Amino acid sequence: MLVQDIARLVNGEFVGDGEREIIRIGKIEEASEGDISFIANPKYAKYHDTTGASALIVSQDFKATRPDLAYIRVSDPYAAFLQVLRVFAPSTDRPAPGVHPTAVVGPDVSLGSDVSIGPHVVIGSGSTIGAGTVIFPNTVLGSGVEVGRDCCIYANVSIYRATRIGNNVMVHSGTVIGADGFGFVPRGDEGWDKVPQVGCVVIEDDVEIGANCTIDRATLGETRICRGVKLDNLIHIAHNVVIGRNTAIAAQAGISGSTRIGAANLIAGQVGIVGHIETADQVIIEAQSGVSKSIRKPGRYFGHPVKEHAQALRQEGALRQLPDLLQEIRDMRNRIAQLEAALGVA
Repeated sequence: MLVQDIARLVNGEFVGDGEREIIRIGKIEEASEGDISFIANPKYAKYHDTTGASALIVSQDFKATRPDLAYIRVSDPYAAFLQVLRVFAPSTDRPAPGVHPTAVVGPDVSLGSDVSIGPHVVIGSGSTIGAGTVIFPNTVLGSGVEVGRDCCIYANVSIYRATRIGNNVMVHSGTVIGADGFGFVPRGDEGWDKVPQVGCVVIEDDVEIGANCTIDRATLGETRICRGVKLDNLIHIAHNVVIGRNTAIAAQAGISGSTRIGAANLIAGQVGIVGHIETADQVIIEAQSGVSKSIRKPGRYFGHPVKEHAQALRQEGALRQLPDLLQEIRDMRNRIAQLEAALGVA
């Protein structure tokens, strides 16, 4: 593909040799002749002078100083690079439509057109699978599960009964959707009584769920993952949680029962959120934070327990000064003691 063709694809402007041929995509620090790469984060600009790439996707104001490089200027280099990546590395996972002979499909199951059901898949009775959906090997769907159009459910996923999944949803391997919520009532010295978990899980359109996530069914009502949510690997969503639209959650986060996460939240890795609280829209919670109370206004939060970002940094800065301050106090006490001794103060 020529540089000038790529520039047209991403609505960019090329500088340099538009006839140069691009055959691969490469990391800027490892790229060689025939590769295209990009600079979106300023910290990668240091590789500009040494990269072996043939072309770079850069911002509109980036200075093109190497005559041996072709440049494609765009408003958003990262978004443009993703467009190019989809062209050079299209998905090859999709198998041909059809139901594998080892699959077990229960009675009254509705399969849409161009559905692909892989080996050893089990689909419970009364389930519905939308057109164009792919289910990879060894996945198990309970009875009455609804899966929308153009979904991709990878191998070894378990989806319990009565779960509803929208259109264009991707679920990666090892994830469990609809297991019982953690509901138990203490019974004195005799242990625990289990609270029946009779609700369901609803996953709206355009959601992606990473590998080995667990999304529990509601005790009553719904656990809901709203449209456009992106979940990383190893995330736990407890019973009756609602995750607002277009929220993204990084790995190893855990959200306790009946908590409502607002729209367009960004929740970093290893964040823990207690139950029965809420977050506002447009909230950022930084890595390893612990959220113990509702967050009522948009903004950036950090700490354990979580605080507004600026306050958390001030407190962290103060804590780092404590050893020196303690030593100063010890020195002051010693000097005071010496002065009192010299003055004969009892």
